[in-house]
Amino acid sequence: MRKCGLFILLLPFTLCPLLCTSVNAAGLTLTGLDVLERDGFKQLEGKRVGLITNHSSVNMDGFNAVDVLHKAGNFKLAAIFAPEHGFRGTEEGGVHIQTSTDPLTGVTVYSLYGKTRRATPEMLKGLDILVFDIQDIGARFYTYLTTMGYAMEEAAKAGLAFMVLDRPNPIGGIVEGPVLEPGISAFTAYFPVPTRHGFTAGEMALFHKAKARLDLDLAVVTMENWTRDMFFDQSGVIWTNPSPNIRELDAEVLYPGLGCFEATNVSVGRGTDIPFLWFGAPWMKAAKIAKRLNTAGLPGVKFSTLTLTPSRDVYAGKACEGVKLELTDRPAVRSLDIFAQAAYLLREYNGKDFAIKPKEMRKMTGSGDLWRLLGEGARPEKIIAAFNNSSAAFMEERKKHLLYK
Repeated sequence: MRKCGLFILLLPFTLCPLLCTSVNAAGLTLTGLDVLERDGFKQLEGKRVGLITNHSSVNMDGFNAVDVLHKAGNFKLAAIFAPEHGFRGTEEGGVHIQTSTDPLTGVTVYSLYGKTRRATPEMLKGLDILVFDIQDIGARFYTYLTTMGYAMEEAAKAGLAFMVLDRPNPIGGIVEGPVLEPGISAFTAYFPVPTRHGFTAGEMALFHKAKARLDLDLAVVTMENWTRDMFFDQSGVIWTNPSPNIRELDAEVLYPGLGCFEATNVSVGRGTDIPFLWFGAPWMKAAKIAKRLNTAGLPGVKFSTLTLTPSRDVYAGKACEGVKLELTDRPAVRSLDIFAQAAYLLREYNGKDFAIKPKEMRKMTGSGDLWRLLGEGARPEKIIAAFNNSSAAFMEERKKHLLYK
């Protein structure tokens, strides 16, 4: 069986925490998988199950969901479906994944990030229910929940039930950024929610079912002992790197903002040891930008200069002046505010060297406001206000889909 551990570094599922322990202690979070297992899998009894999952789905003892469900005995694990980054989470973003067979269970692993991103009727043939269990990171443009949304739609068409085994939103219930504008629809821009949406996977499923008016038998196996003010390291849930370049919690907190730099010609540290904790470019006037960011009133974060040479991606092999971010108060950090301030300063100090791809930026932020307002010379405060105004109606609508305090 695939179990996480400090020393078994060559096994398939080893993107694990420094320590694997049982979380039976009172007050620590039980994920939907843990609750399902504790209750004897009674909700799945007698069914043929298709499991949408990857390496990030582990139980309280570090075993992967595939192995946990395969050995349950009172239902049949009939198919596995894998998202972007693959079944083992080792492929880089954007790399197409091939359908394969899991060598330990013999079950077919259908790729939902290859020739198709939707489960086909042939893939779903003979199934009774689809079960989703993947650790999300809380940003709209992170693709795991889009895979869930697509699967919900295909399950509704096929008349299959759908179950979400819920997991923490690792960056809590904080909401940031604009709601996705009408007319934008892409794999990285699918749900009409703010950039940092504040939902768990189960809550997003409830929201999507209502918003898309899906005729779907949907169940969410809720967590126990999780609240919206918790960050991942407070939950006791075992950490896995959800994807190759998200390696720690601080990167997840910053990702909804710094991730937007991927719609520009600025590196976010892919090919370095600190992706999404740094941004830079060979032409960047990093010292001036870091100094201004430190005086911009951005809470919970300190900025310093650091020159790095990425081994791949943007500016591979080129020394890049850059800005390193150090979080001092996670709950206070607002990553979209950081991005808006940084983009404004890059425009001010680097002029035409700093390039934004308008179409891609609209997908990332969910809005054309950043490109338009920067072009008008608007200060960051005006950009941030536009972002916040966009999410006001959502903040009221979301309340009916929340499962946790």
